[in-house]
Amino acid sequence: MFTLQLASLFFSKIQEDPTKKVDSFLYSMCLHDDQLSDISARFQAEMKKGLSAESNAAAAVKMLPTHVRSTPDGSEKGQFLVLDLGGSAFKVLQVKVREETGFRRGEVEMEERIYPIPQEKLVGSGAELLDHVSESLKDFLQEKNISLEKKHPLAFTFSFPCEMSALDQGSLLSWSKNFRARGLQGKDVVQALREAIGRTGGMDTEVLAMVNDTVATMMTCGFEDKYCEIGLIIGTGTNACYMEELRHIDLVEGDEGRMCVNIEWGAFGDDGALRDYVTEFDREVDAASNNPGKQIFEKMVSGMYLGELVRLVVLKMANLGLLFDGHVSSALRTKGKVTTAHVAAMEEYKNGLENTRRILTGLDLTPSDNDCIAVQHVSTIVSFRSSNLVAAGLAAILTRIKQNRKLRTFRITVGVDGTLYKTHPQYPKRLHKVVRRLFPECQVRFVLSDSGSSKGAALVSAVAQRLALQKRKVDETLSLFRLSSEQLQLVKARMRAGLEAGLTGEGPSEIKMLPSLYCPPDGTEHGKYLALDLGGTNFKVMLVNFKKGLQQNSQVYHKIYTTPLEIMQGSGEELFDHFAECISDFLDYMGIKNAHLPAGFAFSFPCEQMAIDRCTLLSWTKGFKATDCEGHDVMDMLQDAIKRRNEFELDIAAVVNDTVGTMMSCAYEDPQCEIGLIAGNGTNVCYMEELKNIKKTAQKKRQMDDGTVCINTEWGGLGDHGSLDDIITPYDAEVDLNSLNPGRQRFEKLTSGMYLGEVVRQTLLDLTRGGLLFRGNITNALKAPGMFQTKYLSQIERDRLALLQVRSILQGLGLDSTCDDSIIVKEVCGAVSRRAAQLCGAGMAAVVEKIRENRGLDHLNITVGVDGTLYKLHPHFSEVLQETARVLAPQCHVNFVQSEEGSGKGAALFTSVTRQREEM
Repeated sequence: MFTLQLASLFFSKIQEDPTKKVDSFLYSMCLHDDQLSDISARFQAEMKKGLSAESNAAAAVKMLPTHVRSTPDGSEKGQFLVLDLGGSAFKVLQVKVREETGFRRGEVEMEERIYPIPQEKLVGSGAELLDHVSESLKDFLQEKNISLEKKHPLAFTFSFPCEMSALDQGSLLSWSKNFRARGLQGKDVVQALREAIGRTGGMDTEVLAMVNDTVATMMTCGFEDKYCEIGLIIGTGTNACYMEELRHIDLVEGDEGRMCVNIEWGAFGDDGALRDYVTEFDREVDAASNNPGKQIFEKMVSGMYLGELVRLVVLKMANLGLLFDGHVSSALRTKGKVTTAHVAAMEEYKNGLENTRRILTGLDLTPSDNDCIAVQHVSTIVSFRSSNLVAAGLAAILTRIKQNRKLRTFRITVGVDGTLYKTHPQYPKRLHKVVRRLFPECQVRFVLSDSGSSKGAALVSAVAQRLALQKRKVDETLSLFRLSSEQLQLVKARMRAGLEAGLTGEGPSEIKMLPSLYCPPDGTEHGKYLALDLGGTNFKVMLVNFKKGLQQNSQVYHKIYTTPLEIMQGSGEELFDHFAECISDFLDYMGIKNAHLPAGFAFSFPCEQMAIDRCTLLSWTKGFKATDCEGHDVMDMLQDAIKRRNEFELDIAAVVNDTVGTMMSCAYEDPQCEIGLIAGNGTNVCYMEELKNIKKTAQKKRQMDDGTVCINTEWGGLGDHGSLDDIITPYDAEVDLNSLNPGRQRFEKLTSGMYLGEVVRQTLLDLTRGGLLFRGNITNALKAPGMFQTKYLSQIERDRLALLQVRSILQGLGLDSTCDDSIIVKEVCGAVSRRAAQLCGAGMAAVVEKIRENRGLDHLNITVGVDGTLYKLHPHFSEVLQETARVLAPQCHVNFVQSEEGSGKGAALFTSVTRQREEM
């Protein structure tokens, strides 16, 4: 008695303001920002659970992959039939995109007809439902005089949860929205539709895609706004989708690009995640629904249930005597008498109270002015809670996108459809305001879907067609770089023939096969030596200290100096003066300018070696073109530059090719090392050849080892006489034409770091001209020779490198790329670098097979010393090269060892061995 009196006293005090009465009664529905942030965090956790293969089965929010990988880019075109099934009626449409112009605003033409679905079809068999759909489609074709003989691409909007295994293959998980047709759950809906069309007969259609209405909404808005990456439905039901990074979707193979995920967020809370936010009215709505315990979030949010929630609140307040003086009509007790349309009418800005009175009167009630105000406020709280919950869900999606892309702030558009959003006068404004308050870091724009999900389904099909055509054309381009096993065997055979021809000296040879002096280390080397290493654009000066008896414990100090392009291509005197300046700086840096240490020079260009400290430059490669150098002694040119500088003296005891230096450096630790490989800015190989096989005049020059001689192959020249023409692409030809030495070093231009980036650029340029990249926009940056350096291949091809980082690299190069562009660029880089590694592997197979046959062995064990940035830094080059050599030379076990400190250390070793033998 005392409690009732207190309640009576309490309500009497707020009787003067009916809205306070409602606020007190519905306080659990009035959510503040902290609660919304909490709900958003819970939703993020549910999204993560749904994306994981380990937890998806138990997840309430299923996060269904849609296999939609791209939004429209404006180049799509064609004519499509669309079936849109998602409510009590469905639509059949013809969507035309003008063939001559592609997608632009106002250039999509649509004809449609709405077909009602009889109640018995909703609850009958699935076959009967789809037969009705198919028969309606045929009726539409006949009515619109659309040819029945012609094949028509067809898109299917199917607004129910499906597990998609492909864009045109999806199994129904569950019905919603009063659909309960038997026999379809767990079945492939697209296949069932095809069978229904077959039963109807007289039509030729190809179902290209089945999409959820949220996905179609996103695609429709994406046509108008390239930033649209979220789709939202707030109508009879509710759902959302967004573009997720593919690497996070465990249920789909692959990690390149993005894929639209159909969240199916109506099921949020089915596992109890919203238990403390679910009110008694929500529980009552749920209990009376067709699917108790399911779609909890949807029942708190969507248009199917808001009217019923309002009715239940008003009924209870009336039963407690808080409304209508305690009078309750039969109509008020009847489920479904208050609809969401009533809720929207009650909240109209000017006529809301008048509409409320009319609605209540229609329920056989006699409301006072305060009753009308109170009931209107009930509607406001129920609908406001709906928009708040949707805002919390959107904030979770936005947070995930931000974290995925590692952004501090970003711009995004949400495409929206649904009767609640469209017809409720206050809903959109409330939703927008709360989203921006919960997630201020993001610039969010909301765009109402034009023509709803039907147009979007056609766009999905059009995008699918575009991507398929694009992929086919890109694959055709990249197929030029793909080498079959037969082609690789041919390259191996041609390399072998080139090696043999170069050794005989009979007639012109693509491969020079230059004998080089070589003194294998024995581990007793000791002392301090200078080493100079010119391998490309960098000139390295080193101090190497070999400790006697400590074979693997040498000390190395070095500095690297860049050689400017104008010096590389200037006069020979300027070039060697630059080297002398670098040596002087290093000697000052180390404080050894007066030490007069012996030095070795690793010189990475084709030379004829006349003595251990004498070699004549035959030709420049790798972008060098300094004048008055070819045909001159390298040591003379360097000593002349040192004399001109007149600051120090240098005792250069040995000059070696970089491949020889690399082989020697690795042989210091592995006596089986008899091959040196450079795979960097340039490419070359040296190896130990039987002296008896050398037929040219150099055979007369004896070495310390009478049985073998080191051969600097200069294999970069393979193809100079046309032996590789059948694998050279138009892009290689363009690179060669624009090089400093057209027609020369063809193998090197297919395999080395100096040229691979330019081959990629030429390929990207051609794909862009064809409209397959960068929206066909050829930028000045893309036109610039040399802008795409080979180091970008290494960066872009790193395993699991997020496409956002690829886009960042491309944007740094002045290329504004989409996600799809980034995937294609990565594919181009992979094709070019893989071919390069395979060609080097084929060449290596020819070398090791020759050594095996030279020695009459059934099986050869040998070590290759390797240096070069391409081999060391590219994520896949070394692996592909080794695998190719293994497959093409199965009787050889080849161990690849990276050279520490490269050919420079080898040059120091060579000097040490030479000096020690001179002292003996």
